[in-house]
Amino acid sequence: MQARMKNPVFVIPEAMQALMALNKATEKSGLSEVTTKLVHLRASQINGCSVCVDMHAQELKKAGETDRRIFAVAAWRDTPFFNDAERAALALTEAVTRLADRSDAVPDDVWDEASKYYDEKAISGLLLQIAQINVWNRLNASVRQVAGAAWN
Repeated sequence: MQARMKNPVFVIPEAMQALMALNKATEKSGLSEVTTKLVHLRASQINGCSVCVDMHAQELKKAGETDRRIFAVAAWRDTPFFNDAERAALALTEAVTRLADRSDAVPDDVWDEASKYYDEKAISGLLLQIAQINVWNRLNASVRQVAGAAWN
C-alpha cells in the first residue's frame, strides 16, 4: 500500500496548525480523554479511516482501556461495556458523522440524551471533536494514508 500523496496538512502546514489549535481549544471543555478517544475511534470506523482506527485504538489502550471495550466500540449499542454518558457521546458521534443518512440529521432524542450528561461547554467540545475527527478521516481516506506508515 502507498499513499497517493503527502497528507494535505504537510503540504499546507498552516492547516496542521489550525487543526492542532482546534484540538487544544477543546481540552478545557470538560470532555474526558477516554470519551474523546472513543468518539474518535467510532467516527473513524464509520468513515473507514484505517490510520485513525489504528491510532485511536492504540491511544485508548495507552489510556488503560481494555481490549474488550476497544473492540466493542463498533457494536457499542449491543454491549454492556459503556456507561450512559459514553453511549450518548457515541450516539451523537454517529449522528454527526452520518449527517446525510436521515432527514433530521441530529434527532432530538440523540441531542437530548447527550444534553443529560454534557453541559453546554462539554457538548461544544464534543461537537468540535466530532467535527475534527471527521476532517482527519476525510483527509486520510482521500489520500489513502497508510496505517502505521510515516505521514510526511
